[in-house]
Amino acid sequence: MTHEKKSISGEKLYKVFIYVVLLALAITIIVPVAWVFLASIKQNSEFYGNPWALPAGFYWQNFTDAWNAASMGSYMLNSVLVTALSLVLLLVIALPAAYCLARFHFRGRNFLNTCFMAGLFINVNYIVVPIFLMLRDGDTWLKNVMGNGFLLNNLVVLAVVYASTALPFTIYLLSGYFATLPHDFEEAAYIDGAGYGQAMIRIIFPMAQPSIITIILFNFLSFWNEYIIS
Repeated sequence: MTHEKKSISGEKLYKVFIYVVLLALAITIIVPVAWVFLASIKQNSEFYGNPWALPAGFYWQNFTDAWNAASMGSYMLNSVLVTALSLVLLLVIALPAAYCLARFHFRGRNFLNTCFMAGLFINVNYIVVPIFLMLRDGDTWLKNVMGNGFLLNNLVVLAVVYASTALPFTIYLLSGYFATLPHDFEEAAYIDGAGYGQAMIRIIFPMAQPSIITIILFNFLSFWNEYIIS
């Protein structure tokens, strides 16, 4: 009985500790969000007077001014377009690449896996300047050759940069999941006359939905919140 009581009391203490930690984390997230919302409905005089004071009223005109005068609508549309295009490019490239690396053995496979693994150790923020200089030099070359450059201030190019920088992690995650899937379903599809592409799209991708949804959500948040590269 004494041992059971100690175990029960230990479980209660553990649950209390977990709840305290979760509550602290919730407060650290909720307080900044609440402060931003309250600041957004204040007038400028209220905000600069005391940013921590409660608003005297609800100044909803701030949202209208931000959407129209500050062009937040156009900026939000740019973010939606870039994020969607980046995800499409990433999935079109990463899904077949991860499938080939995980399910087939060919010359150079280990080298490609090593390259993608090495890409995991590169922080994108550290290579922002080289990427910009490369695009600037390419834009200058295009202007000299074609008379017009398109590599800078281009949403499509920005989406390509996003997708390329996300390839190492995405392929690493997908190929690891693809490798755990059994080969029996593919072999049955081959016997029924399906090709490699049909087996990939109709058999493997539906079975790998959890990993695909994970990389979509992860990269969506990454692209949407990215600021330095853009």
